[in-house]
Amino acid sequence: MMMRLFGCLLVGPALLGAALSTHAATASLRDDAQLVALLTKSPQCCVIDARSAPRRKEAELPDALVYREDLRIKPTSVVIVLADADAQALTVAKTLAKSSPHDVYAVKGGYIAWQSVEIRLQAQAAKPGSKFSFVIPYNTCEQGKPLHVFEAKPSRSAASTSK
Repeated sequence: MMMRLFGCLLVGPALLGAALSTHAATASLRDDAQLVALLTKSPQCCVIDARSAPRRKEAELPDALVYREDLRIKPTSVVIVLADADAQALTVAKTLAKSSPHDVYAVKGGYIAWQSVEIRLQAQAAKPGSKFSFVIPYNTCEQGKPLHVFEAKPSRSAASTSK
């Protein structure tokens, strides 16, 4: 009994430290209504297009990264995965979640569902008085060194009054 307790005390902190040092993101399949609710709270997202080449050519997603087996990303926000089939999207999401600090969501319904999400979020942003805006910012998924660094620049009116 003492040996067992002693073994737990030795192993426990090591396992706890390992658990705290790595955050495993989750991967899940979400429908358009769930994605709208999620992205209303946090509109930035990284979109991964795991569809076949003919489907990508047929309906392009210009702000998306094309998925390939060796894709390594450094997401700065949630990751959204579109594919030709829900099972394929979830498989890709699980693969990406292994190395992501952010949760990964596979789109249930693929491209059509994603278009519904974009339309609904843009309509929400267009409502009078809305402070919400939905834009997929470039570089929310980095492939290596960041391509852009965003810096605040003074407005023209502020620059002209300081002269």
